[in-house]
Amino acid sequence: MTQEIINRKAKYDYFIEETHEAGIVLKGTEIKSIRNGRANFNDAYAIIQNQELYLLNMFIAPYHQGNLFNHDERRTRKLLMHKKEIIKLENKLRLTGYTLVPLKLYFKNNKAKILLGLGKGKKSYDKREIIKKRDQEREIRKETKYNLR
Repeated sequence: MTQEIINRKAKYDYFIEETHEAGIVLKGTEIKSIRNGRANFNDAYAIIQNQELYLLNMFIAPYHQGNLFNHDERRTRKLLMHKKEIIKLENKLRLTGYTLVPLKLYFKNNKAKILLGLGKGKKSYDKREIIKKRDQEREIRKETKYNLR
């Protein structure tokens, strides 16, 4: 039962400018929990240290049959990318206000991949505008639906 885990809050909190795919280094019980859909991205983000990419604060629930070999739920996980891509990302992250946010965790050829978004944080007034537009579009759809009847 393969699972795709999506960070719905990321597009609400950030303007995503570009996306990058990375592999993720996991332990055996972590991959089993992810396949069961027991992970989330609340407050997760990626950083670059010593030209290596790491994912912090991602929660992966303990595997219920893992007993003694279970993993730490919020441990720092290494992400796998080519060195040139990491250097390009590091240069973009030096600009103020940019951060690497995980958008989606999925499986590709039986390997766990994570989609990272290079995003800039939204202000509260930006979020209010988005909510207002969404409500207006919902009202328009509702009106056109009643008019077609």
